[in-house]
Amino acid sequence: MPGSQDHVADPRNESVLVWLNGKLVPRNDAKVSLFDAGFVLGDGVWEGLRLHKGGLLFLDAHLDRLFAGARTIALEIGLAPAEIVAALHATLSANGMQHGVHIRLMVTRGEKTTPNQDPRNALGRPTIAIVAEYKEPGAAVRAQGLSLFTSTIRCTPADMFDMRLNSHSRLSLIIALNQAIAAGADEALMLDPNGFVSSCNATNFFFVSGHEVCSSTGAYCFNGVTRANVAALCRRHDIPLRLGDFTRDDVYAAEEAFVTGTFGGVIPVRVVDGRPLPVAPPDGMTRRLEGLYERLKDEDAAADIARATQQ
Repeated sequence: MPGSQDHVADPRNESVLVWLNGKLVPRNDAKVSLFDAGFVLGDGVWEGLRLHKGGLLFLDAHLDRLFAGARTIALEIGLAPAEIVAALHATLSANGMQHGVHIRLMVTRGEKTTPNQDPRNALGRPTIAIVAEYKEPGAAVRAQGLSLFTSTIRCTPADMFDMRLNSHSRLSLIIALNQAIAAGADEALMLDPNGFVSSCNATNFFFVSGHEVCSSTGAYCFNGVTRANVAALCRRHDIPLRLGDFTRDDVYAAEEAFVTGTFGGVIPVRVVDGRPLPVAPPDGMTRRLEGLYERLKDEDAAADIARATQQ
């Protein structure tokens, strides 16, 4: 079974136009230099966004994370947030897109004089790309749930490699995923340096114990927009929520588990390290939060459309 990024193939994507440094070009013509810092080193930041019923979901949160990440690595994007939004809308308009679209917004340090690590060798022109594709999560993953395998690769603290930074550098996460795939699982569950459950390789992890929704402290996991939304939904609807340090034994004894991400939303988990879990029972917490999140998406999409109309 594919992982949390599994999607339904759509032939319309073969002819999409990509926004690259201010120009809309056919996807097969969208190319960057061999000397681009993103290619050479993974030196850049990115965001994944969803277009839902005409609205860009949770846009402010995504832009805040993008610009915060760029500041952290001393990368000058060169465009204001409003200009980024205009570029997003131009891309969607050029492709006639209204719904069911996943967007990858990527910013790298741009071309360098030579392929090495030193950021002072950058020419000072960042590379900005927007790829919008028709992508819907696969129905099988949502219905059957994910199988997770605990990787030996640990999540890292901020003074080593900050997991909360949405960086292009993803090699440790790919290694973790490769371990999970080799073990016959769909995605990797990752621990923090102290051995507590932290994150998955591409999503944030939650489990339910004693009718309480549990997740890590957040110190070592992705700064997930969907994770924050799910936590806020728990608080808003008086659902018990506990963020803390949890062991794998806590997870093995869980009533349910699920992961969250911009692409898939709320996705159930069926197995952790070979131990089966109930897959989102109809009256369980996973399905309840999935429903609340879908309603939140509709509300936010309508708000984004209203805001764009007023501008």
